[in-house]
Amino acid sequence: MSAIKHIFLACLLFSASTIIAQESVVKIPKRAGLYSAILPGAGQVYAKKYWKAPIIYAGLITSAYYIKENHNLYKLYKQTYINRWEGNRTDEFTYSDDDLRTLTEHYRRNAEVSALLFTLTYVLNIVDASVSAHLFNYDVSEDISLHIQPIYMAKENVSGLSLSIKL
Repeated sequence: MSAIKHIFLACLLFSASTIIAQESVVKIPKRAGLYSAILPGAGQVYAKKYWKAPIIYAGLITSAYYIKENHNLYKLYKQTYINRWEGNRTDEFTYSDDDLRTLTEHYRRNAEVSALLFTLTYVLNIVDASVSAHLFNYDVSEDISLHIQPIYMAKENVSGLSLSIKL
């Protein structure tokens, strides 16, 4: 009977130490940022913010789609304008030369904006992973409070406010 008590006690202590070890997991922000730089969304998965990865991929895929679409239209209108400039007017467009120039500039600008949004999404992905890892063990308990009360220091003859945070 004594052996069973020892085994039970050992199992209890082992499970308690396992729970304590699981609660004190530390996430390294550099590692999370590096993971996200290599594979977007991997840092969020590392920081156990799984729901953010699809949002990142949606932003990257949407930006990439618009980069390609706008670039293709830019090339089409630019080549049509160049062909007309060289005297070849066999295209099916009803646009004037000025309209083609305006459309070329419009789609060039849209492609650049889409590339900028792609880059911004990628960089924010890395920053978000790092911040999520920093805040992984942030304690939000019910006991956190801020007390504000007036204070008067007679020695200096100064009044003010005392701020104290209870953690």
